[in-house]
Amino acid sequence: MSVLNVPTPAFLDEEELRIFADNIDRFCERHAPAERKEKWRTDGQVERTFWHEAGQAGLLGISVPTQYGGGGGDFRHDITLFERIAKNDVSGFSVNLHNGIITPYVVTHGTEEQKQRWLPRLSKGDLVAAIAMSEPAVGSDLKNIGTTAVRENGGYRINGAKTFISHGQLGNFIVVAAKTDPDQGARGVSLIILEDADQIDGFRRGQKLNKMGLEAADTSELFFDDVWVPEENLLGGVEGQGFKQLMTELPRERIIIGIVSMCMIERALETTLEYVKERKAFGQTVFEFQNTQFQLAQLKAEATQAKVFLNYCLEAACNGTLDTTTASMAKLLLTELQGKVVDQCLQFHGGYGYMEEYPICRMYRDARISRVYGGSSEIMRMIIARSM
Repeated sequence: MSVLNVPTPAFLDEEELRIFADNIDRFCERHAPAERKEKWRTDGQVERTFWHEAGQAGLLGISVPTQYGGGGGDFRHDITLFERIAKNDVSGFSVNLHNGIITPYVVTHGTEEQKQRWLPRLSKGDLVAAIAMSEPAVGSDLKNIGTTAVRENGGYRINGAKTFISHGQLGNFIVVAAKTDPDQGARGVSLIILEDADQIDGFRRGQKLNKMGLEAADTSELFFDDVWVPEENLLGGVEGQGFKQLMTELPRERIIIGIVSMCMIERALETTLEYVKERKAFGQTVFEFQNTQFQLAQLKAEATQAKVFLNYCLEAACNGTLDTTTASMAKLLLTELQGKVVDQCLQFHGGYGYMEEYPICRMYRDARISRVYGGSSEIMRMIIARSM
């Protein structure tokens, strides 16, 4: 049990999930030692070999049905995986993006032929998934994307540019949001798949973007210059369904971000408690000062409330009842709290909190993007306000 003392909810409190969590911990210990993770941060990405190792260990496609080469689990297994990966600090291994956000697009919206063709490769790690939505001139306004996909010779000719793409360097299964009918606004958006992207003429990757944090997570611009893909790569086989497909999957994406934020909140509190109970100033530990106790008590109270709400949302997600507004509230509250907790925990470290050798320093940098990606806090507030 973590510093928050929130018991595991009944829907996650099963022996099978505990065994699975232990297996993930052992995998991380064996395949993601500290020196390898440091190399990922230096290189700016996780090497493809690790993705194959994860696939061999059964960590990819864990909730994909077995008939498509997956593990046959459900969202509870993905929750367990995302939590253990975050708590083991396997930074840059964006399995939450691969397993929790992109692979479900194929499971939920793909044709039978597409499921048979893509899901086994996604589950093995032969394909690493990325989704290309954001554009240089368009952030969250997906209705007005400029990338086009024009019908040509039994397929689509794609032109445009995307930016801030996670797995932009590593991904070779790229879900591209493009306008198949520019005159129809949201109804003209379709999702088209680039499979084995590096083998496709006209597809180019920009350099890895130099980010504030999350150094091991490769993020890039992508360019599509007269890229041709066959019509069977249109997700679901029907044009104009892309915006609906994206909106359908957004609640899960936002609750997954909330899961990671909660793990970071707990890690920040745990490492800070360890520090303040050892660090001495003016003849006593930092923890013995009343100010320290009061502020940490406040953070614990707020984090406990947030975790209880998160567990409520996760149960709804497992039951298929999590709605967009509730998911947006979870994303807003948890990411904003993550920023608050990490900032205060760094303050308790004093000057050492600003030093790279202390984990809280990197947590501080990594936390900032949580309030931006997956829909900014401002967008979350707009969605919540519309429900009132």
